[in-house]
Amino acid sequence: MDRREFLKMLGRFSVAAGMAALAGGRRPLFAQAHGTSAWDLAAVMGGEPGDMFDAGIASFGGMPSFVKPGQSVCIKVNASWNAPPERGATTSPSLVERIVRRCREAGASRIYVLDHTIENAKLAFSSTGIEEAARTGGAQIVPANSRGYYQELSVPGAQRLKSVMVHELLLETDVFINVPILKHHGSTTITSAMKNLMGVIWDRGYYHANDLHRCIAEFPLLVKPDLNVVDAYTVMNSGGPRGFYSGSDLSVRRMQIISPDIVAVDAAAARTWGTEPEKVRYIELAHGFGLGESNLEALRINRIRV
Repeated sequence: MDRREFLKMLGRFSVAAGMAALAGGRRPLFAQAHGTSAWDLAAVMGGEPGDMFDAGIASFGGMPSFVKPGQSVCIKVNASWNAPPERGATTSPSLVERIVRRCREAGASRIYVLDHTIENAKLAFSSTGIEEAARTGGAQIVPANSRGYYQELSVPGAQRLKSVMVHELLLETDVFINVPILKHHGSTTITSAMKNLMGVIWDRGYYHANDLHRCIAEFPLLVKPDLNVVDAYTVMNSGGPRGFYSGSDLSVRRMQIISPDIVAVDAAAARTWGTEPEKVRYIELAHGFGLGESNLEALRINRIRV
């Protein structure tokens, strides 16, 4: 069953919740790899964004494992701010270009790059370099700044986010790829894959007024990306989510985290940023809803140095 068929059935089915956390000792995210070719997550470090993506996606059989010939693709980036990419507030344009290119090579018929930006969309997509990267790779930037682009859907099993206005592109495309930037956030400690999905809804204010962490965790009960690629090349350690024009606390880490499991990539992102997954409430909530695995020690992680 594809995502569109699933969404049509939401009114008839609910999502079961509840997955117990697994016990296990702590160890570094980029430690020795498991001796297996079947991976839950790829943790890549040491290269440029495009090269790290190529190394990481190979762990899952390459882009053809996610995109089939003739399919349409929606790529959700973080382009929210009118800021240059070196500020660490938005997704690296070179990573966007590489993902678009690999989707095209896999046979995608149409590729769209989407974000409901916080600052002016035209300026944000231009100054971040994402507009040029998308077009160079062969994708189209999709507008998201009008309520007319959104459809209201019920969220099965949700307690706070019982309905939400979702961008129509998520309902019309075959493959959904989520490409957030890892950075500090004043309200949630970090922003990564699950929080990046706030850029596909119309009303962010509802989240902030109705238990932000729970709304973030409940949205994937409705829609989960097929693939998540966390950009941790330049990481904003404080002052997020926007950062400052000068003097931001940034670190160039040259890292990337890739998985179909949105909870797993956020757990790994938390550890990479410098906190434990259980200290980020929306990660633990989503794990409890059965949306993915937050215990990194339970995952088969391919640790790659480029």
